[in-house]
Amino acid sequence: MFDMSLPWWEFVLRGAMVYLVMLAMVRVSGKRTVGQFTPFDLLVVMLLSEAVSNGLSGGDESVPGGLIVAATLVALNMLIALGTSHSSRIEAILEGREVLLGRNGKIFDDVLKAQRISRNELDNAFHKMDVSYEEMECVILEADGTINILKKR
Repeated sequence: MFDMSLPWWEFVLRGAMVYLVMLAMVRVSGKRTVGQFTPFDLLVVMLLSEAVSNGLSGGDESVPGGLIVAATLVALNMLIALGTSHSSRIEAILEGREVLLGRNGKIFDDVLKAQRISRNELDNAFHKMDVSYEEMECVILEADGTINILKKR
C-alpha cells in the first residue's frame, strides 16, 4: 500500500505531461466543450479520464504515488490560474477570447460553423434570454462557452 513501484519524480513527470496534453486537447476542442456539455461531451470527458488514468500512475497503486500525482495536478492548476490572472496573453492562449456571432439581427453563419455552434443552440440561447433576432444588437460566444445576447436600445 505504501511501497511505490516508481520513483517519486516519475509521478510528477507523468502528471505534468498528462495535464498539459489534456489541457491542449480541451483547448483545441473548442469553447462549447467547456461551457455547454451535451451528454456526448460528458461521455467523452468520462472516457478521457479513464483513458489517461494508467498514464498518470504508470500501473502503481500505492497511496503515496496517487497523492503525488494529485498534488502535481493541483499545483499545475494553481500555476496556470496564477499565470492567467497575471498575463492577458497567457489567458488568451489557454482560455481563448470572446467571438462575435452576429450583429444587428444578422447571424454570421461562417463564424457559427467555425465555432461548432448549431443554429439550434443559438435559438435556445435566444429563447432563454427572451430576445428575438430582430431585437438583437449583438451575439457573443464568451471564452467559457456561454452565449450572451445584447438587446438593441
